[in-house]
Amino acid sequence: MDPVWLPYAVGGGLVLVAGGALALSRKKQLPPGAAQGTLDPISDEELGHAETLPVGSPGADSGPGRAIQRGNPLRQGLEKTRGGFVSRIGNLLSKKQIDAALVDQLEEILFTADIGAKTAAKLFQAVRDSLSRNELKDAQTVLRVMRQESEALLRSAVDGRPALDPIHTQHKPFVVLLIGVNGVGKTTTIGKLAARWTAEGKKVLLAAGDTFRAAAAEQLEIWGQRTGSPVVRGREGADPSSVIFDAAKRAIAENYDILIADTAGRLQTKTNLMDELGKVKRVLQKALPTAPHETLLVLDATNGQNAIQQASVFKAAMDVTGIVLTKLDGTAKGGVVLGISDELGLPVRFVGVGERVEDLREFNPAEFVDALYDSSLEIS
Repeated sequence: MDPVWLPYAVGGGLVLVAGGALALSRKKQLPPGAAQGTLDPISDEELGHAETLPVGSPGADSGPGRAIQRGNPLRQGLEKTRGGFVSRIGNLLSKKQIDAALVDQLEEILFTADIGAKTAAKLFQAVRDSLSRNELKDAQTVLRVMRQESEALLRSAVDGRPALDPIHTQHKPFVVLLIGVNGVGKTTTIGKLAARWTAEGKKVLLAAGDTFRAAAAEQLEIWGQRTGSPVVRGREGADPSSVIFDAAKRAIAENYDILIADTAGRLQTKTNLMDELGKVKRVLQKALPTAPHETLLVLDATNGQNAIQQASVFKAAMDVTGIVLTKLDGTAKGGVVLGISDELGLPVRFVGVGERVEDLREFNPAEFVDALYDSSLEIS
């Protein structure tokens, strides 16, 4: 049976009916004057090869632009990390006998994990302190202490900091500046944030401030088309500050709710490029003195402890308000979240656990710890 596209009543989407199965697509956003009716089916990467259910099946999601996936995406995204140092801890504690040898092995596992030496020492000390108080009688209790301490580390970076809330903020436009080195996923993160906030009814403008990379503006415009978010861009090699300044002026004049600004990817070791970030902020504040309201540093989880080093340098150069950690699903180094929160005192705002828009998940410490120390590690 050939696929048949039919109008969908909610959200201007369309459904693809093929062989009794339901798949979904978004209507492509086209430039003024372009031919209408062109379809832009969601790519396999965005869908994450999620399972599609027959029409009318229990649990089938009828909302536009959504694929059906069973299971916990965060738990699935952290599968490789659980197979790394967390699995080693689980295997160690399965011996159940608490003795000096076990404690030494636990220390070795923690200090060879990608959570940073400072954080490893803190987790290990929490276990040692409990042992010294004779509170730990079995391996299950050791694991519980580690879970509690991990969540406490993550919460300590959030406490006292306002939540990232462009939906209910009094700032209009609410300006979000994204920074980070090349290849960490800044442009994709911007697109997913735009999709999230436009779906919540907000009017979003994008600024192509990465003028040094030839494909950056083009990639951002693709996301702009998909999400219905216009893009302000300059010529290749233009001053990034001027592009973001122009975007801020337009956001004010046209009453946009949110402005998301890209910046050039730069090595944290290049002082002149890091200084350019300061210029971006100063020029932006000439258009909107309170901006940026959030400065998100995008880090690649696959870099492990190098991500902590990157974050340290960026934090020294900019007033970073939060972290977006991408590619958690592709690495066994997801424990770096603990090190970033602990060593830098920066809250993780979002984590990326897949290619789909909804796989950029708002970070919740308790949810993350539950997924990290999966129930399969519980020791009976």
